[in-house]
Amino acid sequence: MSKFQTSRRAFLAGGIAALAMPSLVRAQGVEALSARMDFAPWGVQAAMHLAQVKGWFKDVGLDVDVQDGRGSANTLQLVNAGQVDVGQVQLGLVPQARMKSATVRSFAGFARATDLAAVVDRDSDYKTVADLKGKSIVCFAASPWAPFIDYWLAQGGLDRSTVELLLVDPAALWSTYTTRRADAILSTGPSIIPPAEAVRPSRGILASDAGVNFPSYGLIASDETIEKRGDALKALVASQQKAWAYLRDGNAGEGAEAMIQQRPTIKLTKEVLTRQIELTIETFETPATAGKPIGWQADADWNAALASMEKANAIPSGLTLSDIFTNDFIG
Repeated sequence: MSKFQTSRRAFLAGGIAALAMPSLVRAQGVEALSARMDFAPWGVQAAMHLAQVKGWFKDVGLDVDVQDGRGSANTLQLVNAGQVDVGQVQLGLVPQARMKSATVRSFAGFARATDLAAVVDRDSDYKTVADLKGKSIVCFAASPWAPFIDYWLAQGGLDRSTVELLLVDPAALWSTYTTRRADAILSTGPSIIPPAEAVRPSRGILASDAGVNFPSYGLIASDETIEKRGDALKALVASQQKAWAYLRDGNAGEGAEAMIQQRPTIKLTKEVLTRQIELTIETFETPATAGKPIGWQADADWNAALASMEKANAIPSGLTLSDIFTNDFIG
Protein backbone atom coordinates (compact mmCIF):
# COMPACT_ATOMS: atom_id res chain seq x y z
CA MET A 1 0.00 0.00 0.00
CA SER A 2 1.26 3.49 -0.85
CA LYS A 3 2.31 5.66 1.99
CA PHE A 4 0.03 8.32 0.54
CA GLN A 5 -2.87 6.01 1.37
CA THR A 6 -1.68 5.35 4.89
CA SER A 7 -2.65 7.88 7.53
CA ARG A 8 0.09 9.47 9.57
CA ARG A 9 -2.31 10.81 12.14
CA ALA A 10 0.10 9.74 14.87
CA PHE A 11 1.87 13.05 14.50
CA LEU A 12 -1.18 14.88 15.77
CA ALA A 13 -0.10 14.09 19.31
CA GLY A 14 2.52 16.11 21.04
CA GLY A 15 4.29 19.31 20.37
CA ILE A 16 2.25 20.68 17.48
CA ALA A 17 -0.88 21.68 19.29
CA ALA A 18 -2.84 24.69 18.09
CA LEU A 19 -0.62 27.71 18.31
CA ALA A 20 -1.49 31.04 19.87
CA MET A 21 -0.86 34.05 17.70
CA PRO A 22 1.82 36.43 19.00
CA SER A 23 1.09 40.10 19.41
CA LEU A 24 3.15 41.42 16.52
CA VAL A 25 0.95 44.20 15.20
CA ARG A 26 3.06 47.27 14.61
CA ALA A 27 1.89 50.46 16.19
CA GLN A 28 2.44 52.37 12.93
CA GLY A 29 0.09 50.12 10.94
CA VAL A 30 0.01 47.18 8.60
CA GLU A 31 3.09 45.97 6.72
CA ALA A 32 2.74 44.82 3.10
CA LEU A 33 4.27 41.49 2.07
CA SER A 34 4.08 39.68 -1.27
CA ALA A 35 3.94 35.86 -1.19
CA ARG A 36 4.26 33.94 -4.45
CA MET A 37 2.93 30.38 -4.54
CA ASP A 38 4.45 27.46 -6.41
CA PHE A 39 1.81 26.99 -9.04
CA ALA A 40 -1.86 27.43 -9.88
CA PRO A 41 -4.04 26.93 -6.79
CA TRP A 42 -3.96 23.51 -5.17
CA GLY A 43 -4.24 22.18 -1.63
CA VAL A 44 -0.70 22.94 -0.45
CA GLN A 45 -1.61 26.63 -0.59
CA ALA A 46 -4.63 26.34 1.69
CA ALA A 47 -3.01 27.90 4.77
CA MET A 48 -2.28 31.12 2.88
CA HIS A 49 -5.84 31.48 1.63
CA LEU A 50 -7.35 30.47 4.96
CA ALA A 51 -5.28 33.08 6.80
CA GLN A 52 -6.51 35.66 4.31
CA VAL A 53 -10.17 34.75 4.78
CA LYS A 54 -9.94 34.43 8.57
CA GLY A 55 -8.13 37.76 8.97
CA TRP A 56 -5.12 36.10 10.58
CA PHE A 57 -2.69 38.14 8.47
CA LYS A 58 -4.23 41.35 9.77
CA ASP A 59 -4.06 40.00 13.30
CA VAL A 60 -0.26 39.97 13.05
CA GLY A 61 0.00 43.32 11.26
CA LEU A 62 0.42 42.06 7.71
CA ASP A 63 -1.23 42.81 4.38
CA VAL A 64 -0.23 39.77 2.30
CA ASP A 65 -0.57 39.69 -1.47
CA VAL A 66 -0.95 35.95 -2.21
CA GLN A 67 0.06 35.35 -5.83
CA ASP A 68 -0.39 32.25 -7.97
CA GLY A 69 2.83 30.83 -9.41
CA ARG A 70 4.26 29.16 -12.50
CA GLY A 71 6.33 26.47 -10.83
CA SER A 72 8.57 26.33 -7.76
CA ALA A 73 11.70 27.07 -9.80
CA ASN A 74 10.14 30.19 -11.30
CA THR A 75 8.99 31.41 -7.89
CA LEU A 76 12.47 30.85 -6.46
CA GLN A 77 13.95 32.96 -9.26
CA LEU A 78 11.52 35.80 -8.55
CA VAL A 79 12.35 35.74 -4.84
CA ASN A 80 16.05 35.72 -5.62
CA ALA A 81 15.61 38.68 -7.97
CA GLY A 82 13.74 40.67 -5.32
CA GLN A 83 10.53 40.78 -7.35
CA VAL A 84 8.54 39.15 -4.55
CA ASP A 85 9.24 39.02 -0.82
CA VAL A 86 8.43 35.40 -0.05
CA GLY A 87 8.00 32.20 -2.01
CA GLN A 88 6.16 29.02 -1.10
CA VAL A 89 8.05 26.31 -2.99
CA GLN A 90 9.49 22.82 -2.83
CA LEU A 91 12.38 23.44 -0.50
CA GLY A 92 14.58 20.75 -2.05
CA LEU A 93 15.34 23.26 -4.81
CA VAL A 94 17.19 25.59 -2.44
CA PRO A 95 20.55 23.74 -2.27
CA GLN A 96 20.79 23.58 -6.06
CA ALA A 97 19.94 27.28 -6.30
CA ARG A 98 22.57 28.19 -3.70
CA MET A 99 25.20 26.34 -5.70
CA LYS A 100 24.24 28.54 -8.65
CA SER A 101 24.82 31.73 -6.61
CA ALA A 102 21.22 32.33 -5.56
CA THR A 103 20.85 33.98 -2.15
CA VAL A 104 17.65 32.40 -0.86
CA ARG A 105 17.02 30.31 2.22
CA SER A 106 14.13 28.44 3.75
CA PHE A 107 12.72 30.03 6.89
CA ALA A 108 9.83 27.60 7.48
CA GLY A 109 9.39 24.01 6.33
CA PHE A 110 5.83 22.71 6.58
CA ALA A 111 5.74 19.54 4.43
CA ARG A 112 9.01 18.15 5.70
CA ALA A 113 8.87 14.60 4.34
CA THR A 114 9.43 13.78 0.68
CA ASP A 115 6.29 14.11 -1.44
CA LEU A 116 7.95 13.30 -4.78
CA ALA A 117 6.38 10.15 -6.17
CA ALA A 118 5.91 8.08 -9.28
CA VAL A 119 2.12 8.06 -9.52
CA VAL A 120 0.66 4.91 -11.08
CA ASP A 121 -2.68 3.16 -11.50
CA ARG A 122 -4.08 2.14 -8.14
CA ASP A 123 -4.79 -1.42 -9.30
CA SER A 124 -1.46 -1.90 -11.07
CA ASP A 125 1.24 -4.30 -9.94
CA TYR A 126 3.86 -1.53 -9.79
CA LYS A 127 5.30 -1.33 -6.27
CA THR A 128 8.95 -0.34 -6.78
CA VAL A 129 11.15 1.39 -9.33
CA ALA A 130 12.17 -1.99 -10.77
CA ASP A 131 8.54 -2.76 -11.61
CA LEU A 132 8.52 0.06 -14.16
CA LYS A 133 10.96 -1.71 -16.50
CA GLY A 134 9.75 -1.28 -20.06
CA LYS A 135 7.08 1.20 -19.02
CA SER A 136 6.49 4.79 -20.09
CA ILE A 137 7.11 7.55 -17.55
CA VAL A 138 6.17 11.19 -18.07
CA CYS A 139 7.84 14.22 -16.46
CA PHE A 140 8.72 17.79 -17.44
CA ALA A 141 12.27 19.01 -17.88
CA ALA A 142 12.20 21.69 -15.17
CA SER A 143 10.52 19.43 -12.62
CA PRO A 144 12.10 19.04 -9.16
CA TRP A 145 12.26 15.39 -10.19
CA ALA A 146 14.64 16.09 -13.07
CA PRO A 147 18.01 15.94 -11.23
CA PHE A 148 17.04 12.65 -9.58
CA ILE A 149 15.60 10.65 -12.47
CA ASP A 150 18.77 8.75 -13.40
CA TYR A 151 19.70 8.06 -9.77
CA TRP A 152 16.15 6.93 -8.99
CA LEU A 153 16.02 4.61 -11.99
CA ALA A 154 19.37 3.11 -11.03
CA GLN A 155 18.00 2.08 -7.62
CA GLY A 156 15.76 -0.32 -9.51
CA GLY A 157 18.45 -1.49 -11.89
CA LEU A 158 17.01 0.66 -14.68
CA ASP A 159 18.19 3.48 -16.91
CA ARG A 160 16.78 5.55 -19.74
CA SER A 161 17.26 2.66 -22.16
CA THR A 162 15.03 0.34 -20.13
CA VAL A 163 12.09 2.75 -19.72
CA GLU A 164 10.40 5.18 -22.07
CA LEU A 165 10.98 8.60 -20.51
CA LEU A 166 8.65 11.26 -21.89
CA LEU A 167 9.77 14.82 -21.17
CA VAL A 168 6.88 17.12 -22.03
CA ASP A 169 5.85 20.72 -21.55
CA PRO A 170 4.32 21.30 -18.09
CA ALA A 171 0.99 22.10 -19.74
CA ALA A 172 0.91 18.61 -21.29
CA LEU A 173 2.01 16.69 -18.19
CA TRP A 174 -1.41 16.04 -16.70
CA SER A 175 -3.17 15.11 -19.92
CA THR A 176 -0.37 12.74 -20.93
CA TYR A 177 -1.02 10.73 -17.78
CA THR A 178 -4.81 10.95 -17.59
CA THR A 179 -5.23 9.89 -21.22
CA ARG A 180 -3.04 6.85 -20.48
CA ARG A 181 -0.26 7.79 -22.85
CA ALA A 182 2.10 7.08 -19.94
CA ASP A 183 2.16 4.33 -17.34
CA ALA A 184 3.48 6.62 -14.59
CA ILE A 185 3.88 10.32 -13.90
CA LEU A 186 6.73 11.78 -11.89
CA SER A 187 5.26 14.53 -9.74
CA THR A 188 4.12 15.07 -6.16
CA GLY A 189 1.67 12.58 -4.74
CA PRO A 190 -0.58 15.07 -2.92
CA SER A 191 -1.03 17.20 -6.04
CA ILE A 192 -1.75 14.40 -8.52
CA ILE A 193 -3.59 11.61 -6.70
CA PRO A 194 -6.78 13.52 -5.68
CA PRO A 195 -7.65 15.02 -9.10
CA ALA A 196 -6.78 11.72 -10.80
CA GLU A 197 -9.44 9.93 -8.76
CA ALA A 198 -12.24 10.79 -11.19
CA VAL A 199 -10.40 9.80 -14.36
CA ARG A 200 -7.61 7.42 -13.36
CA PRO A 201 -7.58 6.25 -9.72
CA SER A 202 -3.95 6.29 -8.65
CA ARG A 203 -1.45 5.81 -5.85
CA GLY A 204 2.16 6.86 -5.33
CA ILE A 205 5.50 5.06 -5.24
CA LEU A 206 7.46 7.43 -3.03
CA ALA A 207 10.85 8.64 -4.22
CA SER A 208 12.11 8.24 -0.66
CA ASP A 209 11.51 4.48 -0.91
CA ALA A 210 14.43 4.48 -3.36
CA GLY A 211 16.60 6.76 -1.24
CA VAL A 212 15.65 10.12 -2.74
CA ASN A 213 15.14 12.52 0.19
CA PHE A 214 13.75 15.85 -0.91
CA PRO A 215 12.18 18.29 1.58
CA SER A 216 8.79 19.34 0.34
CA TYR A 217 6.92 22.62 0.76
CA GLY A 218 7.80 25.63 2.85
CA LEU A 219 8.67 29.31 2.72
CA ILE A 220 11.78 30.97 1.29
CA ALA A 221 13.11 34.52 1.24
CA SER A 222 16.32 36.18 0.15
CA ASP A 223 19.16 36.64 2.61
CA GLU A 224 18.52 40.38 2.45
CA THR A 225 14.83 40.00 3.34
CA ILE A 226 15.69 37.58 6.14
CA GLU A 227 18.13 40.12 7.54
CA LYS A 228 16.01 43.25 7.14
CA ARG A 229 12.41 42.08 7.54
CA GLY A 230 12.62 39.53 10.30
CA ASP A 231 9.59 40.83 12.17
CA ALA A 232 7.38 40.49 9.10
CA LEU A 233 8.64 36.98 8.37
CA LYS A 234 8.08 35.91 11.96
CA ALA A 235 4.54 37.25 11.79
CA LEU A 236 3.91 35.40 8.52
CA VAL A 237 5.19 32.14 10.02
CA ALA A 238 2.92 32.58 13.04
CA SER A 239 -0.11 33.07 10.81
CA GLN A 240 0.77 29.96 8.81
CA GLN A 241 1.41 27.86 11.91
CA LYS A 242 -2.05 28.78 13.15
CA ALA A 243 -3.64 28.07 9.77
CA TRP A 244 -1.96 24.68 9.32
CA ALA A 245 -2.79 23.64 12.88
CA TYR A 246 -6.43 24.56 12.22
CA LEU A 247 -6.47 22.61 8.94
CA ARG A 248 -4.79 19.62 10.56
CA ASP A 249 -7.37 19.50 13.33
CA GLY A 250 -10.23 18.37 11.09
CA ASN A 251 -10.85 21.54 9.10
CA ALA A 252 -9.38 20.72 5.69
CA GLY A 253 -12.76 21.30 4.07
CA GLU A 254 -12.83 24.85 5.37
CA GLY A 255 -9.42 25.41 3.85
CA ALA A 256 -10.77 24.23 0.50
CA GLU A 257 -13.69 26.63 0.81
CA ALA A 258 -11.31 29.50 1.53
CA MET A 259 -9.37 28.73 -1.64
CA ILE A 260 -12.53 28.63 -3.72
CA GLN A 261 -13.62 31.95 -2.19
CA GLN A 262 -10.26 33.56 -2.94
CA ARG A 263 -10.07 32.21 -6.52
CA PRO A 264 -13.72 32.31 -7.75
CA THR A 265 -12.78 32.49 -11.45
CA ILE A 266 -10.78 29.24 -11.35
CA LYS A 267 -12.57 25.92 -11.53
CA LEU A 268 -11.68 24.39 -8.18
CA THR A 269 -13.35 21.37 -6.60
CA LYS A 270 -13.82 21.20 -2.85
CA GLU A 271 -13.42 17.42 -2.68
CA VAL A 272 -10.15 17.48 -4.60
CA LEU A 273 -8.72 20.40 -2.63
CA THR A 274 -9.71 18.82 0.67
CA ARG A 275 -7.92 15.58 -0.17
CA GLN A 276 -4.86 17.49 -1.38
CA ILE A 277 -4.74 19.32 1.94
CA GLU A 278 -5.06 16.07 3.88
CA LEU A 279 -2.28 14.38 1.91
CA THR A 280 -0.06 17.43 2.29
CA ILE A 281 -0.52 17.30 6.07
CA GLU A 282 0.58 13.65 6.00
CA THR A 283 4.02 14.88 4.88
CA PHE A 284 4.43 17.24 7.85
CA GLU A 285 6.12 14.79 10.17
CA THR A 286 9.51 13.11 9.99
CA PRO A 287 11.22 11.17 12.80
CA ALA A 288 13.60 14.10 13.24
CA THR A 289 10.80 16.66 13.64
CA ALA A 290 8.56 14.72 16.01
CA GLY A 291 7.28 16.99 18.76
CA LYS A 292 8.67 20.15 17.13
CA PRO A 293 6.58 23.17 16.07
CA ILE A 294 5.04 23.36 12.64
CA GLY A 295 7.64 24.80 10.29
CA TRP A 296 10.71 23.77 12.31
CA GLN A 297 13.38 22.11 10.16
CA ALA A 298 15.76 19.38 11.29
CA ASP A 299 19.47 19.13 10.55
CA ALA A 300 19.05 15.38 10.05
CA ASP A 301 16.44 15.82 7.32
CA TRP A 302 18.53 18.36 5.45
CA ASN A 303 21.68 16.26 5.79
CA ALA A 304 19.79 13.33 4.26
CA ALA A 305 18.58 15.60 1.45
CA LEU A 306 22.09 16.86 0.71
CA ALA A 307 23.39 13.29 0.66
CA SER A 308 20.71 12.34 -1.88
CA MET A 309 21.55 15.31 -4.07
CA GLU A 310 25.25 14.55 -3.97
CA LYS A 311 24.65 10.91 -4.90
CA ALA A 312 22.45 12.04 -7.79
CA ASN A 313 25.14 14.56 -8.87
CA ALA A 314 22.58 17.33 -8.46
CA ILE A 315 25.01 19.31 -6.30
CA PRO A 316 28.67 19.02 -5.30
CA SER A 317 29.59 18.70 -1.64
CA GLY A 318 30.37 21.76 0.43
CA LEU A 319 27.09 23.40 1.35
CA THR A 320 26.53 24.14 5.02
CA LEU A 321 23.11 23.91 6.62
CA SER A 322 23.13 27.62 7.49
CA ASP A 323 23.29 28.32 3.74
CA ILE A 324 20.01 26.51 3.26
CA PHE A 325 17.66 27.18 6.15
CA THR A 326 17.05 28.96 9.42
CA ASN A 327 14.72 28.23 12.32
CA ASP A 328 15.08 31.77 13.70
CA PHE A 329 11.47 32.68 12.91
CA ILE A 330 9.78 29.57 14.31
CA GLY A 331 7.91 30.35 17.49
